[in-house]
Amino acid sequence: MNAQQYAEQANGSFALPDACFKVKALMEDESSVIEDFANVISVDPSMTSRLLKIANSAVYSFSGEISTISRAITIIGTQAIYNMMLVDVAASAFKHFENQAIDLKRFWRSSVYCALVSKNLAVKAGIRDIERLFVAGLLQNFGELIVAKETPEIAQKAEKYTQKALPWAIQRHYLGFTYTDITAELLSMWQIPEKIILPIRHFNQAKDIQINKDVKVLYLASRLALVDSHPEIYPYDETVDEQMCKALGVTNDDLDQAAQYAANEAQEILNIMNAKFF
Repeated sequence: MNAQQYAEQANGSFALPDACFKVKALMEDESSVIEDFANVISVDPSMTSRLLKIANSAVYSFSGEISTISRAITIIGTQAIYNMMLVDVAASAFKHFENQAIDLKRFWRSSVYCALVSKNLAVKAGIRDIERLFVAGLLQNFGELIVAKETPEIAQKAEKYTQKALPWAIQRHYLGFTYTDITAELLSMWQIPEKIILPIRHFNQAKDIQINKDVKVLYLASRLALVDSHPEIYPYDETVDEQMCKALGVTNDDLDQAAQYAANEAQEILNIMNAKFF
């Protein structure tokens, strides 16, 4: 199968909730008001509860408690609410596709860690709408779960990491493309905004892209997540590209702080996403 075919299989198995499409449509309607968004979301009490947990988490770090969707929209905006819905969808999708072909604990932590690093580096790089980088970091490796469910034997081979090659090179060896290619195809089918998909689609070519900071942020975040997961195979000095740091305008201290932030907050986000391992 090619990347699109894997994505089509996933799309046929798990659909984006109607609420996501409705909120996206409201965002594109200039006449929409806060109550319109709140009405769409509040129909699902379970989603409302989860979104409020995210709004009060380390992702946003507000000093006062956010107790209603209307207040959340007022404080953080409709785009942030939409991004939070995507985080909620990611948690559901991860659980839908998870299986024992790969190390699930590693997958979940790496995804959340990459999301947190992406958000933190986006701040340091002066990027606006930083939550979209959190979403991109969280979802970028979703294709691994899809491959693990559809063709577990390939996923198991691709998980046998080696110092001789980064995971993306191993994926290309067995598949002819990467897990992020599958993710990008699926997110396109789900009509996710292109500004979230773009860094996922291109971050492995970050050295060739001179103008988009989002791509560079995800490139660095994915490699810091790799170091966090497998420091014995992928040591920091050999995995993180300092030239990319310079191109993005971040320092080694910035990377250290982003990594520490992700390490400190990852468990809270995993708890909110209800990631459980047995």
